[in-house]
Amino acid sequence: MKYLYLWLNLGSFIIPFLFSFHPRLQFYKKWKGFFIGVVVMMAIFIPWDIVFTTNGFWGFNDAYITGYKFLNLPIEEWLFFICIPYACIFTHYSLLTLYPNFKFSKKVVNIVYVVLLSVLIVTLWYHYDKWYTFINFLYALVILGIVYNRNRQLLQPFFATYLVILIPFFIVNGVLTGSGTESPVVWYNNSENLGIRLLTIPIEDVIYNLGMLLTVLACTEYFSNKKTA
Repeated sequence: MKYLYLWLNLGSFIIPFLFSFHPRLQFYKKWKGFFIGVVVMMAIFIPWDIVFTTNGFWGFNDAYITGYKFLNLPIEEWLFFICIPYACIFTHYSLLTLYPNFKFSKKVVNIVYVVLLSVLIVTLWYHYDKWYTFINFLYALVILGIVYNRNRQLLQPFFATYLVILIPFFIVNGVLTGSGTESPVVWYNNSENLGIRLLTIPIEDVIYNLGMLLTVLACTEYFSNKKTA
């Protein structure tokens, strides 16, 4: 399907955008903090993306993109870092608006945090030579550590809503990595990752998504609270 990557971005974005003005949800009120968060996240993830693309750690199938590129990245990849976080962070806040108690206890957060850090550290110890695994897991350690020590209560709802967010994530990312298509929209050099796939999705993508969204959410919370303080 021509322009598949573009349509996935727009399809992920349009409904959350329209519902952002719903009288009960009013996500538009968090736009300032959200878009600052996106800029911060992109300042970290875009250079990483450019380097990985240039070195062939991953790449993009010309059959599914418009062909317009900036800094060696398809325009669809730039849109990805806006559309997908928008849909996911909108989902996070919408779930909390509709179900205010939708969150884990402090004890569960502590357990999840310790387990996550242990898995990430052990994996890094044995697979530090794989660039996607190394950079991805290292950044996850950093952002999890910052949020856990500076705004731990944010992880209570985030860990819970992230489990829900993983459902559309598997659908969209599944299509991007080859589910239902003759070839993947985004391909990976398996010598630079663990080679473990959840269906067609590299397992690193789950942590990549977590780090990306937690960065945006932490900034959204910080700048939204700062504005209203």
